[in-house]
Formats: sequence, structure tokens, C-alpha cells
Amino acid sequence: MNNIQNRISALRTEMKTLGLDALYISGTDPHSSEYLPEMWQTRSFISGFTGSYGIVVITANEAGLWTDTRYFIQAEEQIKGSGITMHKLRVPDAVSPENWLAGTLVSGNKVGIDTQTISVSGFRNLQKTLAKSSIELVAVPDLFETIWKNRPQFPQDIIFNFDTTFAGYSRKEKQIQIAEKLNNLNSDFHVITMLDELAWQFNLRGSDISYNPVFMGFGLVGNTESYLFVDQAKIPVELIELLKYEEVSVKDYNEFYLFLSEIKNRRILLDPLTANYKVFQALSNNNEIIEETSLISKSKALKNKTELNGFRTAMLKDGVALVEFLFWLKSNIGKTEISEYEVGRKLNEFRSKQSNFKGESFPPIVGYKQHGAIVHLSVGPDDALSLEPEGILLFDSGGQYLDGTTDITRTVALGEVTEQQKRDYTLVLKGMISLTKSKFLSGTKGCHLDILARKPLWENGLNYGHGTGHGVGHFLNVHEGPMAIRQEYNEHQIEPGMVMSNEPAFYREGEYGIRTENMIVCVELEKTRFGQFLGFETLTVCPIDTTLIIPELLSEKEKNWLNDYHNEVNKLLKPLLMNELHDFLDELTIRI
Repeated sequence: MNNIQNRISALRTEMKTLGLDALYISGTDPHSSEYLPEMWQTRSFISGFTGSYGIVVITANEAGLWTDTRYFIQAEEQIKGSGITMHKLRVPDAVSPENWLAGTLVSGNKVGIDTQTISVSGFRNLQKTLAKSSIELVAVPDLFETIWKNRPQFPQDIIFNFDTTFAGYSRKEKQIQIAEKLNNLNSDFHVITMLDELAWQFNLRGSDISYNPVFMGFGLVGNTESYLFVDQAKIPVELIELLKYEEVSVKDYNEFYLFLSEIKNRRILLDPLTANYKVFQALSNNNEIIEETSLISKSKALKNKTELNGFRTAMLKDGVALVEFLFWLKSNIGKTEISEYEVGRKLNEFRSKQSNFKGESFPPIVGYKQHGAIVHLSVGPDDALSLEPEGILLFDSGGQYLDGTTDITRTVALGEVTEQQKRDYTLVLKGMISLTKSKFLSGTKGCHLDILARKPLWENGLNYGHGTGHGVGHFLNVHEGPMAIRQEYNEHQIEPGMVMSNEPAFYREGEYGIRTENMIVCVELEKTRFGQFLGFETLTVCPIDTTLIIPELLSEKEKNWLNDYHNEVNKLLKPLLMNELHDFLDELTIRI
């Protein structure tokens, strides 16, 4: 941990030079990314914590890391001995970093923030909280440029065209769609800062960030104009020519903020929850800013027919790979040495045999015994547990296919299990089925549906600390908004065409974890005099372990759903599997 302590010491030296009493490190990049290119992994660099969410605050004498329930166990382990204190978020009586700063610092103190790395809303919230204690929030340059020796360079991966065969709509069609919405809002331009929105809008993909087929860039879309800000050396000459032919102006990534500062007397739309504050600073003096949820985020979330058909194709490929994996696992458990790490590699190996496979959609989460209770565990070859023919294994993984993105979790028995494990597993399954079978009025929000997944657990005094469902991109990020199914309020309603995860869970710390996850798409059901009713169609095609179920805990409707689901899985996958796996698939999809 000496490296971490030395880095914090170097940062404090820079802070002192700038007259700062604290530095707020948001842990993200100029694009509000969840997964980051190496050059922007500042949170990991300064703290040693490698989770995908966390805020670090450094003062003259203290250092703190704030993260949520997914990472409590992992964070405690990774920052041990560093002098950094872990603070829990999204739990009762949690103290946010801004409130901690307001209570720790004194009137007249200064807190520094790199405005590239915080959203407009985040900056305002931080500024408002600190101002109550007469503490000043100060914009500072990227201090990591000074203290991070041999900092990774800007990624140089090639950007490639994403054909309308997969995308459904052409670049021109998408530009016209955004222009119509801008006209309705009497706006001239829409600023694009999120990398998945940029990739979707321009029908381009890249590999600048592991697991996410995106590229570093910004965009600006107007009524007749489209600007793309990227490192032009990353775009093949023929693709640049095609973009120019389609009237997309390609400019250098580093010109973006200067370009914005030269725009005058326009009405410009940006999303305050995702656009960084430096964008706002560049535009706000000379233009009228319209603050709205990104129009592209909304469009991207409503999958078109081509995208939905692609998802269904990808799910079949994923299903084949997972049945092959389960056969390998069942055939080898107790006979050869298998570690959690090897499970992750095998999942990738079986997926890689499928057509149009482009890699994993996130680092595989494989948890055996006590590791299963670490929600977003990512093990390496040295810290992985060895599997034994007993207990349960949780594996959460996904693939990136040109056809679509997948995300699935299964919990399976490796041998003898306890009645408590079976009971917990069945309660989680009841919640997953309940959300799957829900029927709700148009206009319903995710927080209204979340209880359906938790109810069986709550009735038994149990709960899980993370959300129930997130949006999934189409050959894009495995996590996307703007909607979500979770307890926290989210103003965006669940609409037909939205593809989401359905993943209730339960964890016993130090013992095991259980999660069952399918991907679902919102569909229209019936329209009555009371309104339009919606529901969900399951996209994931993979057996659910029936040996862990206590049948008496399931209602007849729940049993019927599971049996019908398994019938469908059997029917869809059997023609795609090798003959020697047919009997195995029959065993996995047996009626209960």
C-alpha cells in the first residue's frame, strides 16, 4: 500500500500549491462513463479500489472512499492499509461525500474539482451543499496529469461502421429524428457527451473501453448539421469519406470545448445528469441552455424492430453457449480442478464459438461459497476459489454480439445443498417470476414495479441492496438508462421496446449468494377503457436450475410459468445444440 500512500502524498502537495483544503475525485471521465479507459481510472490509481462506482475525497489529513452495497466487501479488502476510510452509500444513515466535506471542513475552505469529471447536476449539488457551510467549490485542472507518471495514453483503437443491417436506422434517419425533436423544443443543437449515445447516434462502434463497444468522442447534432469530435487517426479513410458524404463534419476530439465556446446566440440542449460541467461552462455565457434528459438516451432505449430481432438472435447464441458450459461444468466438477477464474474463461470460450461474437459485455462475476455474496466480484487466477462438488455457484456474465448485448445470471447446485439455500433460492425465483408476469398501466415507473421482485423476500424479512433492473444497450453498454427498476425514484416510465434486466437476489455474507437474471423487453398487452396495459416478454433463453427449488413454495401459476419457459427454451435450443446435448437439455428443462 506504499504506492497508494505515496500517490496521496503527491496529490496533497499539488493541492497545497493550489490552496486547496480538499479534492473531490468523482471516479469517472468527461463522458460520465461507468467503465473507463485506462487513462481515466483515477479512482483505482489513487485508492486501489477497482469497482465500477466510487467517489474519493482527499483532505490534508484524511482520505475517504464512498461506494454502494455492491462493493462493500471488495472495497474494505482493497483499501486495507492505505489509510483510506470506507464510507457506505445507499444504506440507512449514510453520509454523502458532500455532507461529510461540509461537516469536516470549516468556513472559508476550498474544495477542488476537475469540471470535466462531474455532471452539471453533480457540480450544482456539491456546490450548494458546501455553500451552506461557506466552503468554496473551485474548478481545477486535471491534477493526475502531474502526479501520474507513465499515465496511459489516449486509446488508439480503430472506429468502425455499424451497418443498418444491425442498427435498423441509418445515420441520416437518426439525424432527422433528432432534428424533429429539437424543432419541437425550439432548440438548435443537442450536445452528446455519453459514449454509448454517440456510438448509437452515428452508427459507429469502437473498442476504447473494455467490454463496451464505444470510442472516445463528443458530438453535436443540429437541425441540419452533425459534428463528430474524435481522434481522426482512429477512423479509416474510407469511413471518413463516407461520413463526409453523409454530411457529418468530423473534427478533432481536443477541439470540442473551444468549438462550444465559439457558438453564440443559440438554444442548446444538454442533459444535466450526464453532460460534464466544463461543457456547461463553455456554452452558458453566450447561449440559452435547455436542460432535458438526452433525446438520444430516450431514442436509444426504445429498441426498433431490427434491434429487437437482433437481441433474440443473440439470446439464442448465448443460450447454446450456456448449455454447453453447464454440460462442461457438470461433467467435470469433482473430477478435475476448476476455479472461479476458469469458469469465467470457459463462459467466454463457449460464447466465442458463436457467430458475430465480439467479446464479453462485462467482467464475469463468478462466486462460489462466500464469494457469491460479493455482488460485483471479479477474481483473477491467484485469488479464485476452487469449486467442489457441493454448495452453489453464482455466475453473472454476458456477451457482445453484433446482433445485441446479453446479460444473464444463474445460480446452480454443484452437489449437496442445504434447505436454507433452497429456500432462499426459491424466494428469489418467485420475485423474478412475479416481475416477469407483471401487468401494468402505461405511465408506470420502475420504482412502482420494484416491489414485485422483492415481495417474497420482504415477507420473510429478507432483502437485497442493489437495483432489480437496468436497461441494456444494443451492441452497446450492458448498463444504460434513462429508466431503471429499483427502489429509488426515477422519473422515466417503462415503455414498449425497452430492454431491461430482471435480477432479484439474496446474499448471506460469508456464506453464499443467489441471483437469477433474465433479460426482458416491455411489450403492449391489452387496451381497455382504463388505459393501455403493458407487460414483459422474456428474451433470455437458458434453463433455470430446478434442483434448487422447493416446489411447495411455488404457486401453480409460478410453476406453470417455469414449465412454459423451459418448454420454450427446450424448443428453441435443441435444434441448435449437438445431438449429444439433447438429453442433457431435457434434464435441465424437466417439469416441476
